[in-house]
Amino acid sequence: MQTDFQVAGQSSQEFALQQNRVLRNTYMLLALSMIPTVLGALVGVQLNFSFMAGSPFISFILFLGIAWGFMWGIEKNKDSGLGVALLLGFTFFMGLMLSRILQVALGFSNGTSMIAMAATGTGAIFFTMATVATVSKRDFSNMGKFLLIGMILVLLAGVANIFFQIPALSLAISAAAVMIFSAYILYDISRIVQGGETNYVSATLSVYLDLYNVFVSLLNLIMAFTGNRD
Repeated sequence: MQTDFQVAGQSSQEFALQQNRVLRNTYMLLALSMIPTVLGALVGVQLNFSFMAGSPFISFILFLGIAWGFMWGIEKNKDSGLGVALLLGFTFFMGLMLSRILQVALGFSNGTSMIAMAATGTGAIFFTMATVATVSKRDFSNMGKFLLIGMILVLLAGVANIFFQIPALSLAISAAAVMIFSAYILYDISRIVQGGETNYVSATLSVYLDLYNVFVSLLNLIMAFTGNRD
């Protein structure tokens, strides 16, 4: 009986060590992924990068195609160094795509402060959600279906607004996206803590996309309410 308890205790310790390792590696790779993102954004801003700005719908479809191609490659190679390289390449691409909204923000006289505000807000949301997921030890996996439905609705609304161009709808989409992807941070970090995600490359990809969407949506809201062109 004592041996059984010892084995169970060792298994529990090994599980905890493994998940701590995955979480630590995820945070390290997530931090590293910010470098190509910033570089991509800087290159895009300096070169006035505009990805088919004259055809928003076609641009959106091409963006999805390239992004899904990267994500497919990352998942297929997540157990090798190629997966990490593809992830970093993907974050550079996402930085390039980010440069469009950054150029819009920098068109305001307070553009730099708005970008900093969005970055600070994103960091605060990440810290809060990651802390809740890690400290509470609660299983938030039951949120998955609701978040997926919410994400699909936001995506469909975003596609529709490409054609309708309704400012109020754009704000509503951004507000909903902030809430949904903030909750996704909680969900994704919780999956690591609970053992639902055991690969740090996949985990990093998920959390990176959460942060990216929170930042973009926050920046949209901040520009709408505090943008100053004087």
